[in-house]
Amino acid sequence: MTHKTCLAQILMQHLHRYPLMEPADVVKLLYQNEFGGGHLISAPSRSLAYLKQEWERVEQSDPDIYNNTPSLEDIGGGLARLHLYPARAEGFMTPEQINEIFVRSAAAHQGDMNRFREKLNWLEESFDRFPFAFSRAALSEYLAAYRDAGCPMVSHSEKYRMQYHPAYRVIRMDLAGENYGVFNGLPASSFPDEPPW
Repeated sequence: MTHKTCLAQILMQHLHRYPLMEPADVVKLLYQNEFGGGHLISAPSRSLAYLKQEWERVEQSDPDIYNNTPSLEDIGGGLARLHLYPARAEGFMTPEQINEIFVRSAAAHQGDMNRFREKLNWLEESFDRFPFAFSRAALSEYLAAYRDAGCPMVSHSEKYRMQYHPAYRVIRMDLAGENYGVFNGLPASSFPDEPPW
């Protein structure tokens, strides 16, 4: 299976779970697929403080919001989004454990900007294969501005945040598996590295 096929399957899975994804949300998924968390964590203690604040917010959220949210969500390349609400509700990890894996994942994972740009090109070329809730013109307009800005990290769209209330950390499954083994019945090996692009 090629990397493009793997990425297409992942994108289709996310569109099925989050049908209101906008261009920013799709680009964010591709960015995380390439770069992971996207930056080194210079102050792990500050990262933990932010995580604990978010941990408390999700505890106070309506549980129905996260009914269909998995503990781990594959984003390809041996990476996953570890969602905080299920992690807290199921009690299989502490904020300290999550932050440790998040920090180590950010330090260990390297991406390539040229390869990421190829993925953006692939996204435009493959537009008709996916049930996007936005038009091809909307994607092209977004990507033109995004490329002009230098392809930075992006936040989820307002629509996505209001509808799905994302609260997660991007982690490498091999690092998680070293210490914590199984999540939601899935061993770390269930999230294999992808073949070269």
